[in-house]
Amino acid sequence: MKYLLFLTVSLMATACTSEGIKTKPVAKKVEPKVDYSLDREHQVVDTKLFDNGIMIEWYERGDGEKVKAGDLLNIDYKVRLKDGDIVDGNHLIKKETFPFLVGFEMQTKGWDLAIREMNVGDFARIRIPAELARGEKGVPGLIPPNADNFLSLRIVSKQKPNRTIDGVKVWVLEENKKNKDKFSEGRSIVFHAMVSSPSNPMYANTFRTNQPFTFKLGDYGLVPGLKKALINAKSADRMYVLVPASEAYGDKGYLDIVKPNEDLFYNIFVMDVLKK
Repeated sequence: MKYLLFLTVSLMATACTSEGIKTKPVAKKVEPKVDYSLDREHQVVDTKLFDNGIMIEWYERGDGEKVKAGDLLNIDYKVRLKDGDIVDGNHLIKKETFPFLVGFEMQTKGWDLAIREMNVGDFARIRIPAELARGEKGVPGLIPPNADNFLSLRIVSKQKPNRTIDGVKVWVLEENKKNKDKFSEGRSIVFHAMVSSPSNPMYANTFRTNQPFTFKLGDYGLVPGLKKALINAKSADRMYVLVPASEAYGDKGYLDIVKPNEDLFYNIFVMDVLKK
């Protein structure tokens, strides 16, 4: 694929029910219309250079809250190289914005470091040095080795979860309302997932291996918080799930993959919900 799109589209046993789930209906999200171009030149109103080599040049300072780890942001962005070539951006998949969960290196380490210095509503150009971008390896055929990245970014809004269950946050990004079969006791769920912790981004990726997970509620090996998040999920749902450490591997961690007291992030596409 020509463009670098992160846009592409564990696990312990415990029984759980849908009791205690706080839900709200999935409403059609209306994003504010953006009346600017990421390609135009803009007047810089503020600049900050950090010790790690990241430089943020603000075109607009938003009045929203400070960004923190675990926030789901709707962002409008383009990534360029020094010569101006565009290598990534939500426009490449014809989306006005893209959902970005902070703190799990959905892109590169430099993204998270920079964005956590910003506020909701900020519009900026960010220089990410190569060592905090794609480094010495680059991306063959797209990003050369040791290339700085230049990110044009507007943080359009912060998105609230659609439901929260014992601290587990679930964002339903896409929903096929025609599907009525929901994952519950007596059914199996088949889903693809990319799984990340703050220290080990994308340590599992079934999209890449083409080997989706299949679970029933009583199965051993399903992270408790993920199990709770998947209750009532339907075929074709696309979801982000943030599982706090207390509902994942707690203070023990998991082998050398998940450190003690780390939260987990699941980027999920539900393929099917099956009856026994």
